[in-house]
Amino acid sequence: MGTGTLYGVGVGPGDPELITLKACRLLRECPVIAYPATKKGGKSYAHEIVEMHIKADEKVMLGLVFPMTRDPELLASGWNRTAELCWNELKQGRDVAFVTEGDPNLYSTFIHLARLMQELHPGVPIVSIPGISSVLGAAAALQQPLADGDQRVGIIPATEDRAALEEALLHHDTVVFLKVAKVLDLLLDVLDELGLAGKASVVTKVTSPNETVWRDARELRGQELEYLSLMVVSK
Repeated sequence: MGTGTLYGVGVGPGDPELITLKACRLLRECPVIAYPATKKGGKSYAHEIVEMHIKADEKVMLGLVFPMTRDPELLASGWNRTAELCWNELKQGRDVAFVTEGDPNLYSTFIHLARLMQELHPGVPIVSIPGISSVLGAAAALQQPLADGDQRVGIIPATEDRAALEEALLHHDTVVFLKVAKVLDLLLDVLDELGLAGKASVVTKVTSPNETVWRDARELRGQELEYLSLMVVSK
């Protein structure tokens, strides 16, 4: 009996219909569905999307709790434990589909899982199935092209590094800042200084039933946003 294949399956940004035919087929064929879970056993965003396409009671639903810490020892221990849970299924010849919002190769948990699996169990076949990113979902929600002709686009994690935020804005025609909730006011300050405050829009939980769009990001100063929020700045 051979080793099962680990699939990273992108299930899109939120709308259950924004998932590829190939992803749907694999989710139905794979006996094991792995998904990010909370410590309390709560469902992840990706899990909620997948439930629309499979019969969960016919699958092994493998909830993986990923370590949320900067302690290197706890981080390594948590990740190793997560990889071994997948390996326990793979070594029995069962394919595992790890589902992730958006695309598995763009700021995804799957990237770290795949690297660790290659390191610990190099014989495991690993395949990624592309998905629609929240970046593209936001462009559709805003009815706003991301780029045309020779324009440049930056996809940037929003951090507290003010210089990095400024550099991204100065060197791109359009910038998509991901996960902006924690640094929203800082971003607005930088936009003000660069004269771009009126060029920014924010979308939360894009394409999902709970999607919210603010075409003028300045309305959000001082407010708390959902974790799954992004900002599009178009010059």
